[in-house]
Amino acid sequence: PGAVFPYAAERKYTPCDAPKEKLWALRDFLGFERNVIVQATCHGADNSAMVGALRASGGRARGVATVKRDISDRELRALDEAGVRGVRFNFVKRLVDSLPREALAEIARRIQPLGWHIVIYFEAQELPELFDFFTSLPTIVVVDHMGRPDVAKPVDGPEFELFVKLMREHGNFWSKVSGAERLSRSGPPGYEDLAPFARRIVTEFPERVLWGTDWPHPNLKSHMPDDGQLVDFIPRIAPTAELQQKLLVENPMRLYWEGTSD
Repeated sequence: PGAVFPYAAERKYTPCDAPKEKLWALRDFLGFERNVIVQATCHGADNSAMVGALRASGGRARGVATVKRDISDRELRALDEAGVRGVRFNFVKRLVDSLPREALAEIARRIQPLGWHIVIYFEAQELPELFDFFTSLPTIVVVDHMGRPDVAKPVDGPEFELFVKLMREHGNFWSKVSGAERLSRSGPPGYEDLAPFARRIVTEFPERVLWGTDWPHPNLKSHMPDDGQLVDFIPRIAPTAELQQKLLVENPMRLYWEGTSD
């Protein structure tokens, strides 16, 4: 809650409160055992709310942080101990003022020894300009929402083909097949226009895909999605039991809970 964990002064939106207890309740209701919490831009580089949730999760949650260039090694180790396994670089200008690339490259070098990964968020039309920087990153790189494809364009068109090229030619790149509620124009319940994009990524790169609800859907102005409908979308993009097992169990366990016994 904002009263406990104040929002960053530089934020570009103010969300509704989303306490960890509501997240646990949703996770359990939807039938999942674990979850990953990604630091929201509204909290800037103050990861206190996210870390507090990780520490209260009993090991069932992992986190992705936002950090600044001057973060100390001690602070990084503390985040790692709490359950953080990555950092997020946001290039969507309407949401955040991005750090200079040299600062991001330095952060990438700093986190590499921890075995962390980098989550990147960008608009599809920005990929040509960012491609070389992204492929220079030394860690596993997870792309949010498949690089935000324009669903009005063909799934085999040049814009999405560039993203597929990124995934195909660089084995350290993973993709979240999430964000249906943000990307689809046809909308719920079926999100029919997005399904071919997500299904292509899942079937072509089954070992390197992740899924999530994106709850609590911050800064989404069109509608508040039904998270159950987002779960119902999974068989449309991962049509076999084997693909669903990789998407929902094996891949996130490998990336976020590697080395755990259960």
